Amino acid sequence: MAELSVTDPFAGLGLPIMAGRCRLDPCAPDTIISIAPFPGHVASVDAVLRGIGLGFPKPGTVAAAGSVRAVSAGRATAFLMGGPLPEGLQEHAALTDQGDGWAGLHLAGEAAEAVLARLVPLDLRPTTFPPAASARSLLNHMPCLLLRVTQTAFELYVFRSMAGTAVHELTEAMRSVAARSAVK
Repeated sequence: MAELSVTDPFAGLGLPIMAGRCRLDPCAPDTIISIAPFPGHVASVDAVLRGIGLGFPKPGTVAAAGSVRAVSAGRATAFLMGGPLPEGLQEHAALTDQGDGWAGLHLAGEAAEAVLARLVPLDLRPTTFPPAASARSLLNHMPCLLLRVTQTAFELYVFRSMAGTAVHELTEAMRSVAARSAVK
């Protein structure tokens, strides 16, 4: 029988990367659990998650309690990131461990919004996508889950198999924005 070992999705990709006024780092919550409430059980799921200080997030939002977050991850779906499952949740929702399927990147800096404007087809201005906002979108041609962490920082989650491509796309956009600002 083959022996398998866990590998870092960003191994050998040179992270962290700095270009201009941005920095790209890996980020990985301890856990990512998909929560899909059974029909008619959204209120029950919300009540269970409120027991740990979260609640089921409204579409496009992130609920946080310390390092644990409930992230809106699509229609009637949330990701529980960074914490254990609360007791009794499995009675009200389909739960799936997603941790090994996603790779997370943290993009921070004054030009982060300009970098993402080259790759993400969303209006990322703070008035429309404020801190604690989330959206399923595209990172160029890759599906991603995008979270605004602060005014100048974002987290991006892509499928693990696309980690190298995501780093490449973001690095090129960072360098392009940096070069453009150097010309001004």
